Amino acid sequence: MDRNTIAGLLLIFIILIGYSIWQQPSQEEILRQQQLRDSLERVQQQQQQQRQQEKETERPSAQQQEPVREQPSEETASVEDMGPFTPATRGQDQDYHVETDLLRLQFSEKGGRITKVELKDYQTYDSLPLILFTKDSSTFNFAFFSNNRTVNTGDLYFEPVWPDRFRAEQKRFRVDAGDSLAFSMRVYPANQRKAYIEYNYVVYGDSYMIDFDVNFVGMDKYIARNVSYINLDWNAKLNRHDKQLRNIGNGATIYYKHFNDDVDNLSERDEEDQESINTKLKWVAFKQRFFSSVLIADQSFDNAEIKTTDELADNEDYKGHYLRTMSAQFGVPYTPGEQYEIPMQFYFGPNKYNVLNQFDLNLEDLIPLGWGILSWINRFAVIPVFNYLEGFNINYGIIILILTILLKLVLFPIAYKTYSSQAKMKVLKPDIEELSKKYPKKEDAMKKQQATMNLYKKAGVNPAAGCVPMLLQLPILIAMFRFFPASIELRQQPFLWASDLSSYDSIMSLPFTIPFYGDHVSLFTLLMAISTILYTKMNSDMMGSSSQQMPGMKTMMYFMPVMLLFFLNNYASALSYYYLLANLITFGQMFLIKRSIDEDKIRRQIALNKKKPAKKSKWQDRMEKMAREKQKARKK
Repeated sequence: MDRNTIAGLLLIFIILIGYSIWQQPSQEEILRQQQLRDSLERVQQQQQQQRQQEKETERPSAQQQEPVREQPSEETASVEDMGPFTPATRGQDQDYHVETDLLRLQFSEKGGRITKVELKDYQTYDSLPLILFTKDSSTFNFAFFSNNRTVNTGDLYFEPVWPDRFRAEQKRFRVDAGDSLAFSMRVYPANQRKAYIEYNYVVYGDSYMIDFDVNFVGMDKYIARNVSYINLDWNAKLNRHDKQLRNIGNGATIYYKHFNDDVDNLSERDEEDQESINTKLKWVAFKQRFFSSVLIADQSFDNAEIKTTDELADNEDYKGHYLRTMSAQFGVPYTPGEQYEIPMQFYFGPNKYNVLNQFDLNLEDLIPLGWGILSWINRFAVIPVFNYLEGFNINYGIIILILTILLKLVLFPIAYKTYSSQAKMKVLKPDIEELSKKYPKKEDAMKKQQATMNLYKKAGVNPAAGCVPMLLQLPILIAMFRFFPASIELRQQPFLWASDLSSYDSIMSLPFTIPFYGDHVSLFTLLMAISTILYTKMNSDMMGSSSQQMPGMKTMMYFMPVMLLFFLNNYASALSYYYLLANLITFGQMFLIKRSIDEDKIRRQIALNKKKPAKKSKWQDRMEKMAREKQKARKK
């Protein structure tokens, strides 16, 4: 190891040490994080104790088990000890319904929260209303300490406050496009009307975004002055909306955005995944394949604990219509005082690129369009063209056909270069076969390879010329692989025998399940695999010599369509349909290019190139000079 290498390694080591020191949190941040963790632990312990007490009080004695048919009302339900908020644990739950052009929302007095969200423009796979969550399948709760008691807002009864008095008796409201509805839900401690916790909601008639502000008014008397965080607990059991319970690579999980940084997510495939995040977050999303519920902070969420699990997958009550359970707990910054506001927003809506992109919050990253160049292709080329074609109100199968033709036209110069190179290789096939006869032994493999390269060189043929154009087309093929399964525009759109282009098409249900294949036969996938095999054979025939030089590669090329048959059988039928169209158009291109290429002219040109002295590059001259010097050194 020379001196420069040692110096370089020391410099890298110093940079890493300096970076780690720079990234270390300050003592103040460490103290705040420790306070939040301690607070979360105390709240969880209090909640466990309360649940245990509830269970014990619910156990009837032997005398109480005698016939008593009347059920206690909500007004006479057991009261938890929540200090000054204890009176607010009694009440009668009332629901309020708000309908817009896009949403149907239900607000409840208990917890003062949104307890039901329905998306009006969408339905489930079995034509039922599409509901993101309900009162029984979700919780939303702020937890804090007041007079040494844990207060959970989810257990308190709020009172609605309407800007207009005439609405006080209403339970249902309609908000038209261009209009909005603002109202509040308040809970009071110890019946003190001048102090309260307030949820302010603003619902817009033509938006999936809802403003949600939490105000603490006069709470400095009830919340300790050393509290710097309010704990927020958000949970939901996600319902099944589409035919597939789980979609490979695009399933249900939790997404989150780091404050002023990238978007990340938990695993979509693991039965359970969780993570502790000690950095600030901008938003947290309970994301399904095509729909999401997102909580957005105006400032930030801190020290998040997020978790996804399939714990109810085998439960008979949930089997068939349940996806996953989502859980998020985090701290919301709080400053004690006479009044403090926590501004937030809710997004309840589709994972549609044009809808999410307008909010400038990186919510469009909920759609898995790929990374790097794959994402650029989808965002700046495929999606704009796709949306433009949508404006003509034609079937989505026709839109995919037009999109495929346009992509093939753009890639035609690259395709022509590929097929032209393959035609030249085919012309050289007899010469390659002669070299194989001349060097039949394995120990002559190096001589055969050198002779083959000299032949290519004299003929002016580059054997890699056909590979490079194919590599240039590869990003588009992969981008389409990400685009079609993630496109909500294709959801429940029929074409030919496919009832839903966003899901698999099934022409036959099997009485058994084949591993890695499934329990059905997808015709689009089957036709795609057959067309890929035919394309592989045509391509192999045009290459000519490749199959003899690399027989293992030929086997691999035929094995790939079989792998695709198994892999894509459960994917979106639009993807297999696109690959099928791409293969059929490629056949047409190959036929036209083959008709336009004059092989006799290529043979004459190759013959002329063989007669010309081959020009050596500077690199070749240097390599040959080095080889001669090595030979002289060996002789000495």
